[in-house]
Amino acid sequence: MAMQDGGRWGRRLALLVPVMLVAVFLLGPLLLMVMVSFWSKTGLTMQPDLTLQSYLKFFNGVRAEVFLRSLWVAVSSTVLMLLMAYPIAYFIARRVRVDRVRGTLFLFSVPFLVNYIIRTFSWSEVLARKGWINQWLMGTGLIDAPLDWLLYSNFAVYLGLIAAYMPFMIFPIWLSINDMDKQLEYASWMLGEGPKATFYRVILPLSLPGVFAAAIFGFVGAFGEVAVSTVLGGTGYQLLGNTIVSAMNVIDYPLAAAMSTIAIGLMLGLLLLWFRLFDLRLFLGKIIR
Repeated sequence: MAMQDGGRWGRRLALLVPVMLVAVFLLGPLLLMVMVSFWSKTGLTMQPDLTLQSYLKFFNGVRAEVFLRSLWVAVSSTVLMLLMAYPIAYFIARRVRVDRVRGTLFLFSVPFLVNYIIRTFSWSEVLARKGWINQWLMGTGLIDAPLDWLLYSNFAVYLGLIAAYMPFMIFPIWLSINDMDKQLEYASWMLGEGPKATFYRVILPLSLPGVFAAAIFGFVGAFGEVAVSTVLGGTGYQLLGNTIVSAMNVIDYPLAAAMSTIAIGLMLGLLLLWFRLFDLRLFLGKIIR
C-alpha cells in the first residue's frame, strides 16, 4: 500500500512540474499582458489603471481597418492553404506506400530546417525585378519588361503565407485521414456509392477534425504575421502584427497589449470551438487511447 501511495504521489508530482512551468512561463505573461491592456499611457510611461482607453483607441481608429484586413487575409489565405494541403494529405494517406510515408512527410518539414526569416527574404530575391522569375520570363521572351506585381503586393504576401504555413496543415489532415476506419468506406462501396459520393459523404466528414485543426494552424500563423507582410508586402503593407510592433516602437505598451489580447482572444475562441465541435480522440486517434 505504501509503495502504491508513493507511486501515486510520484505521478502527481511528475504532472505538477510541467503544469507549473506552463503556468509560470505561458499563462503568467498572458495574464500580465491582459492586465497592461487596461492601463493608461501617460507620456512615455504607463500608469496602472482600469480603463478601456486602449481598446477604444484601437476600435475607433485606423487600426480597426488593419484588423479587418488582417482578418480577411488570414481567412482567405487559410482557405487557399486548405485547398492545397488537403489533396496532398489525402494522397500521402491513401496513395503512398506505408514504408515511404515517414520519408514523404519529412520532405514537407525540410523547409523548417532553414530559419523562417531567411526563407522569407529568399522569396523577395526570387520575386524581385531582377529575380529568378523575371529573368526567366524575359529570357524566354514571354515578357519584355520585369513584372512589378510579383513583389510588394498581395500576391507576394499570399505566396509567403502559403509557403510558410501550408506544410504545417498537411500533418493534422493526414493524421485524421490515416486513422480513419476504412471499413466505413468499404460499407459505402457495398451500398452502391461511387468514389465521389463516398468521399463527400464519408471521408470528408470524418476528416473534419483534422481539417479544422489545420485551419487553426494556418489562421493563427497568418493572423499574427509580421515578417512576411513587411518583407514581401513592403513597409506600407500593414497587418495586425505590424501594427502591434509599431505601437511598441512608440512605447504605447497598453495599446499593443490590447491588440494582442484581442488577437489571442480570437484564437482562443477558435480552439474552444474546435474542442466543442469535435471529440479530441477522433483527431488524435490511437495516440491518447
